[in-house]
Amino acid sequence: MKIAIMQPYFLPYIGYFQLINAVDKFVIYDDVNFINKGWINRNNILVNGKKHLFQIPLREASQNKLIKEIYIINETKWKTNLLKTIEQAYKKSPHYKSVCEMIHAILLSDKTKIAELNVLSVQMICNYLKIETEIISSSERYHNKHLKGQERILDICEQEGADTYINPIGGTDLYDTLHFKNKKIELYFIESISKPYKHNANDFIPWLSIVDVMMNNSPDEISEQLNSYQLIKN
Repeated sequence: MKIAIMQPYFLPYIGYFQLINAVDKFVIYDDVNFINKGWINRNNILVNGKKHLFQIPLREASQNKLIKEIYIINETKWKTNLLKTIEQAYKKSPHYKSVCEMIHAILLSDKTKIAELNVLSVQMICNYLKIETEIISSSERYHNKHLKGQERILDICEQEGADTYINPIGGTDLYDTLHFKNKKIELYFIESISKPYKHNANDFIPWLSIVDVMMNNSPDEISEQLNSYQLIKN
């Protein structure tokens, strides 16, 4: 059984969904510390042919708080502005209508915390892309906050009976392959491969939010992109 564990990101890039699609269970790591200037409450879309960073405002966000403790500033103005930006940027895109309806449903949901909103967005996008991986929030199941780093990851794998753990390629220095092997768990790293598609830029800009991918590609076309990666054994 394959498992992956990642913090909850908002409308993340396609590599996040490649990781979800590559495993049987995907754990959203919501009871770890918030990361300032990370991807928990922001991402990039394409506006007028250029990368544009959008951000969800948070209330008293701090790296001293757990992600699941962080509240959204739940005001209409920023939601209206973000929806308007997305609509103006993508209104001529081939899949604008269906994707825009989904983003409306996410942003106008009753979620008050960033972790809850991010979980909802990931689940809705997985449904749209027909990704059937089971998604679990770490705060709901494992009760192992006393463990840190690699030991906590291994404990989650053992609780789930996983024999394979897959991590993004950027984390190769965080884990000890031998330690995983001693626990009879295979350790792999996923490296996304950029697969250009047509969008509103003179030169293709990779790794934007999944919003850009969905606006410009059908679910069947995205299904091919979900497999555009390689697994590397450390």
